[in-house]
Amino acid sequence: MYTYLLLNIGTILFPLLLSFDKKVHFYTYWKALFPSIFVVAALFILWDIQFTELGVWAFNPDYLTGIYWANLPMEEWMFFFTIPYACIFIYECIKAYLPFSWNTESMRKLYFVTGSLLFIIACTQLGKLYTTITFFTLGVLLIGTAIYAPVYLGRFAQMYLIHLVPFFLINGVLTALPVVLYNNAENLGIRMGTVPFEDPFYSMLLLLLNVHLFEFFKKKFQLNAQLNSIY
Repeated sequence: MYTYLLLNIGTILFPLLLSFDKKVHFYTYWKALFPSIFVVAALFILWDIQFTELGVWAFNPDYLTGIYWANLPMEEWMFFFTIPYACIFIYECIKAYLPFSWNTESMRKLYFVTGSLLFIIACTQLGKLYTTITFFTLGVLLIGTAIYAPVYLGRFAQMYLIHLVPFFLINGVLTALPVVLYNNAENLGIRMGTVPFEDPFYSMLLLLLNVHLFEFFKKKFQLNAQLNSIY
């Protein structure tokens, strides 16, 4: 009955313990990290509540603690904090240990093409809520990111590819048991193993929003620190 809870704990345990690594110093970014996670989590939790009420997905009580807030399992709330924490930790580890960067212009084109394709798919699947909303929102975000072209385009792509390994392991468990049950009338009905095709894109949307805000808050706090040192 604690399957989902244990998956959440396992996700964040090692990133949390390794946050004090001398080369990464991840704990020094908590001031920027936590506001980012809370803002994005609030948006996704509201989305999650609505989709649960509409029957887009549901949760199997056999694998839950039985604690619910706003009709969502406690574990689902935790998901929007543990996953971004672990993945942004990977993002910062890449900066510390893999200091090479993929070509920004090539990444910009990839983001634009991917976003455009997702936008087109969303427009052709208007009757499927999970597909439409995920692909439309991510498509717009990727296109906007490509136009803005921040310097961390390549690093986010590296992090996203690395995260797919634990992503498919964790989501594989969640969808195989299943802990999370999907209404196939609201998605494309395509599965990668037991994982819905939309799930990796949902994860990309969650993580890209977190990284954008994380970088924004980092710059804000760094600027404030510089101004305080001057005055």
